[in-house]
Amino acid sequence: MNHLLDWPSIPDAIWEACLDRALVHASDRYGNRDRAREQALALVFFNDSLRTRVSMELAAQQLGADVTTVVPGQGTWGFAWGDGRMDGSEAEHIREAVAVLSRYATAIGVRLFASGTDLEADRTEARLKAFAAASSVPVVNLESAYGHPCQALADAAVVRRHLGDPRGRRFVLSWAPHPRPLPMAVPNSALLMAARLGMHVTVARPDGFALDEAVMQTARSLASASGGSVEEGADQDAAVAGSDIVYVKAWGGLGRYTDPAAEAALRARHGSWTMTQARMDTTRDGRFMHCLPVRRDVVVESAVLEGGATLHLDQAEFRLHAQKAILEYVWGLLP
Repeated sequence: MNHLLDWPSIPDAIWEACLDRALVHASDRYGNRDRAREQALALVFFNDSLRTRVSMELAAQQLGADVTTVVPGQGTWGFAWGDGRMDGSEAEHIREAVAVLSRYATAIGVRLFASGTDLEADRTEARLKAFAAASSVPVVNLESAYGHPCQALADAAVVRRHLGDPRGRRFVLSWAPHPRPLPMAVPNSALLMAARLGMHVTVARPDGFALDEAVMQTARSLASASGGSVEEGADQDAAVAGSDIVYVKAWGGLGRYTDPAAEAALRARHGSWTMTQARMDTTRDGRFMHCLPVRRDVVVESAVLEGGATLHLDQAEFRLHAQKAILEYVWGLLP
C-alpha cells in the first residue's frame, strides 16, 4: 500500500514526481476531473482544520473521487485506542473504526496532533502508526505529532515556483512567540523539505527551543544527499540577514513534556522574536512564508503580511494542488 505517513521514508523519485504533479495541477486546476472517478476518500479529523480539510475534500472531488469526512465524537462514537477492557466513555475501538472505513473507502486521511504530554509516543508517531496498521487501504497523514507531509509538499512546490532551482539558496526557519506551546509537526516538515531541496537551511530559535535532535539529524542527511546544509543557532537577526526565504513558525520547547510551567515561562520571555518588517528588510529580496493560521502582531507584524514579499497565501492555495498529487500517489495514478 502507498501510505504517506512522512516524506523522508519515500524515495526521491516519488517525491520529485509528486512535486512535479503539484505544479502541473497548479497550472491546470480542472484538467484531471475523471482521473480518480473510481476512488473514494474518507477523512478523519481528530483536530480542527480549515486548509487541510477543505483542500483535501476539494482535491478528491476535483479528481472525480467520492469523499466523506468524520470528526470523531461529533456525530460518531468516541474512539478508544488502548488495549484491554473498554469500560470508559468510548464506544468503539480505533481498530474496528478504521477497518470499517477501509471497507468503504480506497484511501483514508487522518489528522492526529501531538499529545504534548508523552514524548516517546509523539516522537515515534505511536497513534498514527496504530491507525495505519488498522487500515487495509492507504493512509495519508494530514498532520501528526511530528510531521505534516501535505504542508511540506505544498511548501516545496511554492519554493520551486518562486525560486526555480532552489539548490544553494538560503532558507531560514525562524521560531516565533505564541501564547501556547504549539506542536513541532510543521517546523519539522519545513526543515526536512528545505533540506531535501538542497537549500542552505538555518534553524533560528532561542535556547530551550531546539527541534528534536533526531529530526535535525534526518535533515542533515537529506541536505548532504542534495548538496545543501543545515545549521542552527539562537541569533535570529544574523540568520535572517541575506536570506532568500524566511519561514516563520511558532513551536513549543521539548521542556513542555517534563516541566510545562517552566517551558511556558521561558517562551514568554522571547516576545522579541516576532518577525518584523525591519528584519525582512535585511533579507536578499527574501520572501515570508507561514503555513497559517497565524497570529498577527504576535508571530509576525501585520505590515509583513500586508506587504508584497509574502508567499503565505500561495502556500494555502498550493495545499489543493499538492493534495491532488498525493492522492494520485496513494491511488497509484501518478503518470
